[in-house]
Amino acid sequence: MEQVVAAGTQFMREVNSVAVVRRLRTEDRMSVSALAKAVGLSRQAVTRSLNALAAEGLVEFGPVDRDSTRAGRPAQLVRFRAEAGHVLGVSISPQDVRVAVADLSGAVTATDAVQLAAGLGGAEVVETLLSTVDGTLRTAGVAAGITAGGLWFASVGTPGIVDPAAGLIKLIPSMPGLAGDLLVRRLTQALGCPVYLDNDVKLATQGERRRDADRREDSLVMIHWGERVGAGIVLNGELYRGASNDSGDVGFLDLLGADSPGTARSPQGLGPFEDRVGGAEIVRQAAAAAGRAGDEALLSRIEAMGEHALEAVLDAVVTGSPAALEAIDVVARRFAKGIAAIRAILDPRLVVIGGPLARCGEPLLAALRRHLAGEPLDQPALEVSALRQDAVVHGALLHSLAEIERTRFGLVRPGSAW
Repeated sequence: MEQVVAAGTQFMREVNSVAVVRRLRTEDRMSVSALAKAVGLSRQAVTRSLNALAAEGLVEFGPVDRDSTRAGRPAQLVRFRAEAGHVLGVSISPQDVRVAVADLSGAVTATDAVQLAAGLGGAEVVETLLSTVDGTLRTAGVAAGITAGGLWFASVGTPGIVDPAAGLIKLIPSMPGLAGDLLVRRLTQALGCPVYLDNDVKLATQGERRRDADRREDSLVMIHWGERVGAGIVLNGELYRGASNDSGDVGFLDLLGADSPGTARSPQGLGPFEDRVGGAEIVRQAAAAAGRAGDEALLSRIEAMGEHALEAVLDAVVTGSPAALEAIDVVARRFAKGIAAIRAILDPRLVVIGGPLARCGEPLLAALRRHLAGEPLDQPALEVSALRQDAVVHGALLHSLAEIERTRFGLVRPGSAW
């Protein structure tokens, strides 16, 4: 009986510590009394938690608040030491690697992004990533006094089918050299901290869902739309992964058999849907529309950009180019079929468009809404990603912070997040 009581007491103290940290990290500093009132615990319970957290270096007692106007003895002030540790978020795509370092409050202390040349092998991508991470940590070290040894957790998002439990990339057609455990193995060796690997869209979905602390959508689908197309699904407030952890691979749907783009050949590995709505097809449609309109300027930009031609088309959409808008309208008509299929099966409250196409903003949303207007079912609300190209990195940082809460405080609870 005593063992059960002791276990229960320890668990309660851990729960109290998490409640204290969660509240304290949202403030610059608080008095012990105000903190006790905010978390609904006795001053004695809060003091015990604070002493334990101070021993771990997570909180710091400051001087008494002699400027307080309240009666009685001056208040004892305490603050959360966000600088006690740092986390790393990484996004890898065929186009670039993005890295961000944040302190324990989630404040970003350094970021970097490096473009990747086409055709790099897996080892070359990893070396580029390691160099970028090292430079970012050095930058953060100048600002925050940390080194790689101060890193508590790292999370990485990549394309493809990923096994997070094993730290393996099982299938990654766009970057085949990264398949296997090379990425996690090299990062773990270099950083000396736990490294978590997941599909980039799934991490981006978690980041997008939590982009606004006052609005966490419990029913949404985030669709990454660029060269490839994939989706992250949140149902009843939880990220849905599916039996094989690859739910949301909408790029492999075949919805447009009668709307084929003709003789265009898809890059190796593209699914039927992304073949007809992805970046290569958008560029093809824009070039054709520019040719019909005699828009030599757009044609020249597309040709000059080469493998980055999609960026030229998206820039043209933003500036209102008629040929680019015509191309977006054609592809949006096809893409709407995918949204309608998602609506029929999942009925989400919100669909968020992320990835490169999010840059198109309202013109893209207007085209999608127009083509969805004739669907028999009411369609979900549509938005473009607020985080744009930083969604994966942001989601990776959030995952790292959630893992710190789970592992440092011993609270093994699904869905735990700071």
